[in-house]
Amino acid sequence: MLPNHRKTSAQRQSLSADRLLVFAVSAFAFLLLAAPVLVLLARGLSSRAWEGLPDSGTILSATLLSFASTGAVVCLTAALGTPLAFVLSRYNFRGKRFVSLFIELPIVMPPAVAGLALLLTFGRAGVIGSFLADAGIIVPFSILAVIIAQFFISAPFYIRSAQVGFASIAAEIEDAARVDGAYGWLMFWYIILPIAWRALISGMILSWARALGEFGATILFAGNLQGKTQTMPLLVYSIFERDIDAAIWTGLILIVLAMIALFLSQGFARAQDRLSR
Repeated sequence: MLPNHRKTSAQRQSLSADRLLVFAVSAFAFLLLAAPVLVLLARGLSSRAWEGLPDSGTILSATLLSFASTGAVVCLTAALGTPLAFVLSRYNFRGKRFVSLFIELPIVMPPAVAGLALLLTFGRAGVIGSFLADAGIIVPFSILAVIIAQFFISAPFYIRSAQVGFASIAAEIEDAARVDGAYGWLMFWYIILPIAWRALISGMILSWARALGEFGATILFAGNLQGKTQTMPLLVYSIFERDIDAAIWTGLILIVLAMIALFLSQGFARAQDRLSR
């Protein structure tokens, strides 16, 4: 019995050491991810960055532009992304994986490459932009370019979330609705949307937050024109060297908004998961 007891004790010590190692590595990873945000928050609060802003009008202009463009992006994403997500979640067709690949590609595409692709497509000499230019519509370096860039980068987040929401609806629910005479748009509006709305809202919030923080594609495709295309991330980039307090304050606004958006999105996602179970 004694050797077995010693073996069990050694195993416990080994498990305890392994657990400590896992927790130590996890704590280190958390610090790497959380430290920059915490330092920025601490620096902004300790220096009271909001009190010494020499040009609050610039921040207000960038903030209003960001909210206006991201609001338009959310509406555009919901209008175009919802049917697309529904088709991808319910129908099998040739080339479906190919379609899904290109929809999700902007999530991992380098921002500079995304901006270049948008310029080649919607620029004055672009594949689509040349036709728009002939009609008198100049897309680059305009508010429309900001909206297109934000939509291109952020829409995949909504489409993925909406796909999960639509796919989580049990087939029995729809079969029962068909027995009661619900078909087509009636099925979609009165059965599918009320069940999947939490996943859709979660995706909209994530999409909005991603659009709000978009930088790389926007600066290449829309430029950094104050009062015209300068969003909050572009403002942080522009004033970092000459006004660190303004950059910190704008960054704090973006962080707080992102945290609120992430918190709300996680709440809706958990509610959708509980409902699907």
